[in-house]
Amino acid sequence: MGNLLSRFIYFSLLRWKLEGRFPDLPKYVVAVVPHTSWLDFFIGLMVRSISKEQINFLGKKELFTPYTSWFFKGLGGAPLDRSGNKGAVDAIVQAFDSHQKFRIALAPEGTRKKVEQLKTGYYHIAKKLEIPIVPVAFDYKNKKVIIHAIFKPTQEEQKDLKALTLLFKGVEGYSKERSF
Repeated sequence: MGNLLSRFIYFSLLRWKLEGRFPDLPKYVVAVVPHTSWLDFFIGLMVRSISKEQINFLGKKELFTPYTSWFFKGLGGAPLDRSGNKGAVDAIVQAFDSHQKFRIALAPEGTRKKVEQLKTGYYHIAKKLEIPIVPVAFDYKNKKVIIHAIFKPTQEEQKDLKALTLLFKGVEGYSKERSF
């Protein structure tokens, strides 16, 4: 989606705001919360276009067929190969290692359903690769996307996860009842 069209739809038609900006770093994990609707994907595409940053997403390798691969890769998708007893974290680390510049958007909830606790895969990916996390909140109630300052994982995992979780408390997704 072109930058001007994205700006027009996001700011003028939808009347959303954008707070913060993505860092100019070659690699980081974008943790997007809450993820309650398929509409989040389109909000994310517009924010990515407005910010003029290359931010990728992962999909099962089975989605990247000879017929659909061009579409998903064109949107910034990268296939996730979890074969050979690789877990998701190791597969994503391998995807990062195969690129000079790679930023990946992940939903720490792992689903669009209501969760009480975020999954930690995004944190372990960042820690294993020694790259920062950029927490991003999709606040439908206040019609804004908040790009928080970078977060660098430390040796105190529980303290880190609590600090990250607090950034998303009270933020309402498209579906209020499914919000984190």
